[in-house]
Amino acid sequence: MTAPVISPILPTYSPAELNFVAGEGVYLHGHDGRQYLDFASGIGVTCLGHAHPHLVAALRQHAERPWHVSNIFQIPEQKKLAQRLVDHSFAETVFFCNSGLEAVEAGIKTARRYFHVQGQPHRHRLICAENGFHGRSLATIAAAGQAKMMEGFGPPMPGFDHVAFGDSAAVHAAIGPETAAILIEPVQGEGGIHVASKDYMHALREIADAHDLLLFFDEVQCGMGRTGRFFAHEWSGVQPDIMAVAKGIGGGFPLGALLATSKAAQGMTLGTHGSTYGGNPLAMAIGNAVLDIVLDDDFLDHVRGVGFMLRRGLRKLAKAHPKIIKDARGLGLMIGLECVVENTVMINALRSQGLLSVRASDNIVRMLPPLITEQTHIEDALAAVERACIQLEETA
Repeated sequence: MTAPVISPILPTYSPAELNFVAGEGVYLHGHDGRQYLDFASGIGVTCLGHAHPHLVAALRQHAERPWHVSNIFQIPEQKKLAQRLVDHSFAETVFFCNSGLEAVEAGIKTARRYFHVQGQPHRHRLICAENGFHGRSLATIAAAGQAKMMEGFGPPMPGFDHVAFGDSAAVHAAIGPETAAILIEPVQGEGGIHVASKDYMHALREIADAHDLLLFFDEVQCGMGRTGRFFAHEWSGVQPDIMAVAKGIGGGFPLGALLATSKAAQGMTLGTHGSTYGGNPLAMAIGNAVLDIVLDDDFLDHVRGVGFMLRRGLRKLAKAHPKIIKDARGLGLMIGLECVVENTVMINALRSQGLLSVRASDNIVRMLPPLITEQTHIEDALAAVERACIQLEETA
């Protein structure tokens, strides 16, 4: 039997016929000679845009120093970044890795290990929200519970129960003798930009406290200033016990982190977890450079301001073009454009008008601009959306 022909790159993606030869700030330059306003940000990763001078300087400064030594040696840059994250969050300890998936996996292990050392190893199950997304490992697709991601990969990894996002009563009803933690995204990203209400967040904290559960937030996409707060849960005033972050923390360089309280992390002792690349000096130099900008005075005020401007403008366009788009939702610069037409059709129309965006569930087009986006960029983006709407109306 002849083996099927396969590309050198495993065909798990279907990329657009477009590649980029340069980028600066909020713009990318395509091989087609066109300039694009990048409101995709590599799916929310390039939070400071492209070739940010401070990140470039940090990379150049560290380029001739050791890139990697592993965690069997001291890494001063790692201690610095961990301390800064602790100083600006609920957390008391940080574990560094390379991606959001790894951060979520570390969080799952942390929650299970907590109850192991409490003498309750049977408590290993996590209650998760439907329509979530936590990565593509066997554990994280089981945590998301989406059939489309699990198809063909055997039986789902056990240990996860799923309830409707936003339904605290369903969370309470799902608690059993084996429950260890509650895992949600404060803002669901891939699931369609669904924002958890303050009441829901407070209810989760109360439920977790009443039943001795750990509260675990996945802020891989919605953290690091994306919603206009350093972390999205800050909008509610509710603090988790464990939190996964990635994407924006590295500004385009692969970096993830698990943040936890000392109580939640008490089971994670010597030898219980590790990462060869995690926390390497080069990644830490970039992560610290990102925080230099994101934690600067007034930076997040700016994100909230331009985010409000973008949502307001998109809602006006929805009223003007009701056959194309219906509404816009989200926080800060994590915006979901609710489409009437197929979202992939809208994404292609936006790209033809020089604006890049990202697909999400619920027929949503995600707009995840760099956090350095200015008012003029918002105006240009809204003009591109309007042109795309007119283009689709004329071809309907």
